[in-house]
Amino acid sequence: MPVSQFWDLPVYDSETAVVILNHDTPSLDSLSKGLQQNADGSVDIYLGPKARSGQESNWLHTPPGKGWFAWFRFYGPEEPVFDKSWTMPDIEKVK
Repeated sequence: MPVSQFWDLPVYDSETAVVILNHDTPSLDSLSKGLQQNADGSVDIYLGPKARSGQESNWLHTPPGKGWFAWFRFYGPEEPVFDKSWTMPDIEKVK
């Protein structure tokens, strides 16, 4: 992630635009304890009503049947963010 400080991903309720606070972890960031990184340094974050087995530290709760949106934040973004030589992948549905 091209940032000099850290990144953060909170999940918001789409009706109120307030961070979803009905779980222990309303957001994940690059400083989160226990966050699992892939061999290449990337991080997979799972969003959903239940954590995937073995991925609890990389999971953000989304209430079933309610609308939500994620807002990715860069703290200290570096040049690749601005010149768009780095792009964040889209959220993908995992089965």
